[in-house]
Amino acid sequence: MPTEKDVINSLKSVQDPELGRDLVSLGMIQDVKVQSGNASFTIVLTTPACPLKAQIKEAAKQAVASLPGIETVEVKLDSKVKAMPGAREDEVLPGVKNIIAVASGKGGVGKSTISVNLALALAQEGAKVGLLDADIYGPSLPRLIGTTQRPVASNGKIIPVEEYGIKLLSLGFMMPDDAAVIWRGPLVSGAVKQMISDTDWGDLDYLVVDLPPGTGDAQITLAQTVPITGVVIVTTSQDMALNIAIKAAQMFKRMDVPIIGIVENMSYFICPHCEGRTDIFSHGGGEKAAEWLDVPIIGKIPLEPEVVIDSDKGVPTVIARPDSPQAEPFKEMARKVAARISVTACVKVDAVIK
Repeated sequence: MPTEKDVINSLKSVQDPELGRDLVSLGMIQDVKVQSGNASFTIVLTTPACPLKAQIKEAAKQAVASLPGIETVEVKLDSKVKAMPGAREDEVLPGVKNIIAVASGKGGVGKSTISVNLALALAQEGAKVGLLDADIYGPSLPRLIGTTQRPVASNGKIIPVEEYGIKLLSLGFMMPDDAAVIWRGPLVSGAVKQMISDTDWGDLDYLVVDLPPGTGDAQITLAQTVPITGVVIVTTSQDMALNIAIKAAQMFKRMDVPIIGIVENMSYFICPHCEGRTDIFSHGGGEKAAEWLDVPIIGKIPLEPEVVIDSDKGVPTVIARPDSPQAEPFKEMARKVAARISVTACVKVDAVIK
């Protein structure tokens, strides 16, 4: 009769496709039990948004089922998001494991829509998520999320607004809709730093930071205040947007912030009548930027009228129509972001150990 050790040994043949190592050496196998021909164990994934969890579960099940004497196999899935080395020791945000910046070189590429749906899609997968709107001059989070709540203070800390299962903070929650922010650079930097460090974010797997366009005070302040896990660069496919997006990415590289990948927003349009595809902003631009920066494309989001309608109503698409074709590109993007972060975290942990 196989033993628990036999089960563990059989699972050494099963690799996490993203991490390129077996489940046992990654410490992902727990609670192994064998009794009367029945084997059970838990796989602890590096993120609840793992895009290949079904594949990993099935491969593990088959590996154990092949042992002589094993009649049934029960596999449970759990997850524990890895923190980047140094993240837990960070005095500013000790409970936040990963900080994801979402940036673009220019405005008008739909960066805030990407940020909101990315955060919500990660939360729908089971992660603990926060979203910070760091665009001081043009905060759009209150309108996109559809709430008029105001954050409160407790014990000298700002308590974020909570909506749809995520924690939210924006200067837009604290000011009238028609109020213009007329601040010079130092005030902008101070506001961004305060919303980061003077906020009780609690324990989060991911804090998504929606940055303003460009390469200015907000971006520099964020990079100098907290350890950023990585940045998602949002662009459209036309040459002007791509050129500026590459410059934004180069800025983060100079500050030693990893580039998670490129999201090509409004990538194409599918006619609802003839189902023909039209490339509104040309074709292949995202690939050019990704090749130039040596990073992957982690999302191609089509131009969909429903997404615009949802945003105007203040109900993001992954909430308004979670099982729709319109929501799926956002969910796939979130899974790829989570997978890239897991790979980066494991690589850095190995480097620290060595």
